[in-house]
Amino acid sequence: MQTTEQELTGKIALVAGATRGAGRAIAVELGRAGATVYVTGRTTRTQVSEVGRAGETIEQTAELVTEAGGEGVAVPTDHLQADQVRALVERIDREQGRLDILVNDVWGGNNLLDFDTRMWDVDLDRGLRMIDLGVRTHIITASIALPLLIKSPGGLVIEVTDGTAESNRGFRENFYYDLAKNGPIRMAYILGEELKRVGCGAVAVTPGFLRSEEMLDGFKLTEETWQDGIANQHLWALSESPTYLGRGIAALTADPERARWNGKSLSSGELAREYGVTDTDGSRPDVWGFMAAEQRGEAPREEDYR
Repeated sequence: MQTTEQELTGKIALVAGATRGAGRAIAVELGRAGATVYVTGRTTRTQVSEVGRAGETIEQTAELVTEAGGEGVAVPTDHLQADQVRALVERIDREQGRLDILVNDVWGGNNLLDFDTRMWDVDLDRGLRMIDLGVRTHIITASIALPLLIKSPGGLVIEVTDGTAESNRGFRENFYYDLAKNGPIRMAYILGEELKRVGCGAVAVTPGFLRSEEMLDGFKLTEETWQDGIANQHLWALSESPTYLGRGIAALTADPERARWNGKSLSSGELAREYGVTDTDGSRPDVWGFMAAEQRGEAPREEDYR
């Protein structure tokens, strides 16, 4: 079922890393379901992060959350700075007294990627920055936010990454990127084991071939012209908007039996099948399922995975 009713009214969420892409869409869809959503990031209307995309700000995200039916609250936060994260969590505690949903979506390291480069040929500082952005930020945020989250029975941590536990067993073409994207999967598993003892849980989720703002710009495409990319990269045929994952996560958080997913790794396609959600065009793309079929030596058709 599509989560369109106010099923999360009264719930308090923190989406760490909500400036753009999946994080923004997750925040908006949680808001559409009625949640109060604190959105964080480093790019605001007065400052820009190293990603350098001044046109996407956390204030915009908060406004979109409110327009969707929730309450969006923008809090500029560098999640590598523990004091800033503490101030953020203290504010949520002071204003709400609870935290029901923590979405760890901090990244911002695509500009550091050197695919097809051997580990020892990657600049060390560049590689370690990826680990900081993709893993250390998540650890800092979870460590500081979890004491507030566990005060509310059923609290949920959602670790957003790239790839499922199954797909990430393979070679990810960059040593540091591989570690940065496998880290959140292990975090969800380990935290799930610890959180279930106090009535809470954790899951890892991944989008598929994501048509984020940054991705579209990188290929000189738009949300209206993305199909033009299929000629050069067939996986564009199975691409998905950020809203697709956002809808799946909103449905997951509203599921009274969500504890069955504790510690698991889930994709946007799996969430769509389970909860009946669709992308904005009514389709249900599953790029991870398609690629798994290719790796098994099959000849899958794109249309069967959309």
